Amino acid sequence: MKKQYRSWAPEQAYLLPPSPLEWLPEGHLAFFVLEVVRELDLGAIETALQAKDPRGERPYSPRMMTGLILYGYCTGVFSSRKIERATHEDVPFRVIAGGAHPHFTTVNEFRLVHRMALAGLFTQVLTLCSRAGLKTLGHVSLDGSKVQANASKHKAMSYGRMKTDEKRLAEEVEGLLRRAEEIDAREDSELGPNSIGDEIPVELRHRETRLKRIRELKAELEKEAAEERARQLKANAVGLEAKVEEIGIAPKARKEAAALAKRARKKAEELSPPRNDDDDDDDGSGGTQLSLHRVPVTADGKPKDKAQRNFTDGDSRIMIRNGVFMQAYNAQALVSEDQIIVAHGVTNNGADTEQLMPMLNRMRESAGAMATELTADNGYLSEENAEFCARNGVDAFVSLRKKDAERRDFPPTMPGDHFRFAMQMKLASARGRELYPKRKVIVEPVFGQVKGAMGFRRFSLRGLLKVPSEWAIVSTCHNLLKLFRAGGINGLTPATM
Repeated sequence: MKKQYRSWAPEQAYLLPPSPLEWLPEGHLAFFVLEVVRELDLGAIETALQAKDPRGERPYSPRMMTGLILYGYCTGVFSSRKIERATHEDVPFRVIAGGAHPHFTTVNEFRLVHRMALAGLFTQVLTLCSRAGLKTLGHVSLDGSKVQANASKHKAMSYGRMKTDEKRLAEEVEGLLRRAEEIDAREDSELGPNSIGDEIPVELRHRETRLKRIRELKAELEKEAAEERARQLKANAVGLEAKVEEIGIAPKARKEAAALAKRARKKAEELSPPRNDDDDDDDGSGGTQLSLHRVPVTADGKPKDKAQRNFTDGDSRIMIRNGVFMQAYNAQALVSEDQIIVAHGVTNNGADTEQLMPMLNRMRESAGAMATELTADNGYLSEENAEFCARNGVDAFVSLRKKDAERRDFPPTMPGDHFRFAMQMKLASARGRELYPKRKVIVEPVFGQVKGAMGFRRFSLRGLLKVPSEWAIVSTCHNLLKLFRAGGINGLTPATM
């Protein structure tokens, strides 16, 4: 007797249409995303959609589109083309889309147009995490990771090479134009002045386009360099003016300092005239803007030859990660003990030192309170950061560089050594030995989960106006996954409802 198989008839039509909720097992992530999306306030997106002309084709539901993007980022599907394909081929995406198949251009446009509103969902999801009992306050750890930009490092060019290539291309374009004029003149004499031919050679178009782009990037570099040199001169002037006010300064030295300060401010205004809205630079202690990359400049306010710009994404920078050069952004995350991201940010500055203060201020905005304890690696150690934490009641444990940690010539005798000595004592205390190692199990695994489990290793968007919103979506989805695995919120569970 032959063994019988279970029935299989893929072409068999259903007598009654099945419910999409039966296509996935109970407790699937797609059901949880649907429930969360129904909880979120999408008023900003709704307002933007309702402001459009009501005539024409009806838009897709903003909750459906938001659900597709959030589920896509949660499961490592970041491409708008792949999201569209998934609404045909992937059951969870079909369930969320409810049988709709938005074109990839529609998905991409929704993500771009409503990027700020989508980034704003981070605070709402963070609130849901808090309601679910996950830790969002207290002890936090701060770290940054280089994430590849949507650009190749081979498309970057230094200022020195820009000057060389600009001159070379300008000469080549001029030569091609002369040759084209000679050909036109010869053809006019042979065929007549009304003949039609290939007016613009392809090689000329290519060179003109490249020359135009080089000049644009060169102008941007020169403008930023002038602003950076002006900022440096203003800072020097402030220091000199403070010296003038010091008690005990000799009259001659006071007069010289005042004259130098005046010259510095005059030169700064020549390089970069003061803005009407803000003549003085913010010290960063109360702001949330992350420190951006500063162009290396010469004393006369020109970019140094090593200053670079990328042709594809001019805001990205070449950074080093694990000894490898890459075109990247520096993604920052402030993480709680339950591995919940409580503040996020992106900068094109590869250094972490100046990001501590704005990141803590961002936590105050998103989580509603400042941290009580902070752990961070030595990239965030500075006297300004230590003073900021002390003023704001944050007990900071920031590691020292190896050569500083191994020093035995403390107590300090040199200016600037006092805060390092104080931090060395804190880290060596019983509390420091207990607390600082937690950083490795709080913030470092989060970047591993984002890059490894979620598969987010490269930004899809470009520029500092768009990249931070994408990192906000990634941070939101990371928290959503933590919330999902914690069992939901206020009676909502990952199960079907």
